[in-house]
Amino acid sequence: MLNHVMVGTDDIERSKTFYDAVLGVLGAGEPFRHVGDAGQTRLFYMHGGNTFAVSEPINGEAATSANGGTIGFKCDSPEQVKQFHDVAVAHGGTSIEDAPGLRESNMGAMHLSYVRDPDGNKLCGIHRVK
Repeated sequence: MLNHVMVGTDDIERSKTFYDAVLGVLGAGEPFRHVGDAGQTRLFYMHGGNTFAVSEPINGEAATSANGGTIGFKCDSPEQVKQFHDVAVAHGGTSIEDAPGLRESNMGAMHLSYVRDPDGNKLCGIHRVK
């Protein structure tokens, strides 16, 4: 259903440092860097048939985070959920909500961690218990 997810940033190099580390936990390599005709830079991280991108806004206005929006990244284990969180915090992210760990819901059991990136975008590391 989805082709890609893109978030905005006001500091592309700060975002690159953050996402290189955080998405590196999941196995993503160096992003493809594209500079558009208007001069904005975009970073495209490709991994497992998915694309996550970070972009300077093309309209020249400040980047904003989505109120109520969350981007969930699939993790391979509970340990990777915790590592996703810890690496994010170590690279300028902010831990939010409950501490990383197991949550039970009507959707089943899952390990979750929530952080905000340096631009305020809400990210989730998630591993569903089988």
